[in-house]
Amino acid sequence: MHFRIFETWRLMAALLVMAYHFLRFGPGTPQQFAAGEVLHRLLPLMDMFFMISGFLILLRYGDRLKDTAGYRRFIVRRLARFYPLYLVTSVFFVVVAIALHLGMVESTQAERYDYNLLWQNLLLVQAWGTTENLSFNYVAWSLSAEWFCYLLLPVYVLVIRRGGLVGLATLAVLSVIALEVATAAGIIPFDSWLQADTWGAYRAFADFAVGGVVMMCARDSRWQLRSHLPAWGVFAISIVGMLLLWPSYVTVFLLALSMFFAALAERNNPADAEWLSVFSPAGRASFGIYLIHPMVETILLAIVWQHFLAPLEVMSFYVFWIVPMVATIFLAMASDRYFEKPVSERLNRLFGEPEAAGKVQRRNAPA
Repeated sequence: MHFRIFETWRLMAALLVMAYHFLRFGPGTPQQFAAGEVLHRLLPLMDMFFMISGFLILLRYGDRLKDTAGYRRFIVRRLARFYPLYLVTSVFFVVVAIALHLGMVESTQAERYDYNLLWQNLLLVQAWGTTENLSFNYVAWSLSAEWFCYLLLPVYVLVIRRGGLVGLATLAVLSVIALEVATAAGIIPFDSWLQADTWGAYRAFADFAVGGVVMMCARDSRWQLRSHLPAWGVFAISIVGMLLLWPSYVTVFLLALSMFFAALAERNNPADAEWLSVFSPAGRASFGIYLIHPMVETILLAIVWQHFLAPLEVMSFYVFWIVPMVATIFLAMASDRYFEKPVSERLNRLFGEPEAAGKVQRRNAPA
């Protein structure tokens, strides 16, 4: 089924991350720092992003991944979905790196364009603890983290089949304990594993497991909850908790609880989420918004704003701030429709067995 609430929350997370990154080009006023601090406190929504991915992936493949062929189809389909756009954005930042090394442009973050880190980015291992700094398309650390979870999908599936809900919950708890130990020992060089990015793969692994636990609880629940208000209410409380700096585990629990309520409500009463369909075109492009916005940031903020508009003082930054955000949304929607989907379909035809075709072949195969 299509979870419109999840789609909307993922869109909200992508927009907030984009707004936070764009705000860094502001004029440095107390208002700018205050707004930046507010948005920074909402970054735990990244964990919700991973949890939703775990929910959806394990809902779809947890009971269907039967053999090596099925796993191969899954990997091909996921790569076909996200890698083409990722490759395009990576090439863009390679061009920026070339211009930087030729002295054509300047950067306050030259370490982002270290060619020695390019192979980690191309192989999507930059969030596996292989680098000290984010590089090239810096937001793609989360894509690297998701890729880590995709590769380990058989682990989740095996745990679910052998141990069910208890087994997956145990995996989630053990993952969190391991992350706490690694953080305390300095192996993960962050104050909290919930802040890790260059080590984000292991953070995402735990979040995926939590999302899977929520999925199994919602899937097997007989509670006929129909109201969507509990989901939105708990989600709102989690946002308040982030802003008030409640303990991280409290906000993560609240996010998981809101997902549980949302899944039940949409299963039992999907009609009440139809009003969210107005956001679907942008919601379907939330991945593109997230991945494309650093490109728009480079062009419209680092170049157009800083070098042309800001010196002229012809408008407020907070007026212009809206321009790159709107541009990113429309560019991502166009990319989703005219680039990502056609390329994904073609790659699946070339390298993967389309699921529908596979079903027909298996149905028609001799006994």
